[in-house]
Amino acid sequence: MNKVFLIGRLTRDPELRYTGSNTAVASFSIAVNRNFTNQSGEREADFINIVVWRKQAENVKNYLTQGSQVAIDGRIQTRSYDDQDGKKRYVTEVVADNVEFLGSKNSNSQSNNSSSSASSEPTPYDFGGSEQTTTAVDSNPFADFGSSIEISDDELPF
Repeated sequence: MNKVFLIGRLTRDPELRYTGSNTAVASFSIAVNRNFTNQSGEREADFINIVVWRKQAENVKNYLTQGSQVAIDGRIQTRSYDDQDGKKRYVTEVVADNVEFLGSKNSNSQSNNSSSSASSEPTPYDFGGSEQTTTAVDSNPFADFGSSIEISDDELPF
C-alpha cells in the first residue's frame, strides 16, 4: 500500500501549468516539522515536493500562498528524466489525491489580535456600528418580508 498523510506549510507559492491536453497540474513544496529536536535543541523540518492535478490544482494556485498550512493525502511517486548533460535524474514527490486548506500564515496572528479586548482596531468581522440584530431560532426568519405568498401544485408548469 502506498499512502501518505502530511501536514505542513507551503515553502513557496504554487506553480500552475497545463499539459498538452489542457490538464491543470500544480507543484509546490511543504515544510513538515519532525516530532523531535536535534542535539542543539532545534526542531528540524523535511521539505516535501507535492504535485496536484486538475481542478484541485487550479484551486491550490488560486487560494494558497507561501506559508499557508495544508493537509495532504496522497501517494509517493518516483520518476526519472535525463537532464541537459544527459545524466539520469530521479525525483521523488507526493502526488496529492486531496489537499485540505487548514489556514494561512497569518491566521494565528489574526486570531490573537481579534481576541484582544483592548484593541480599538476593527476585526475582519467588524461591519461597523454597535447594534446587532439577532433572530431567535424559534421565530420565523421571513416574518418581516411583507405579505404571505400562496403556492399550489396546480400552478406549476410540469
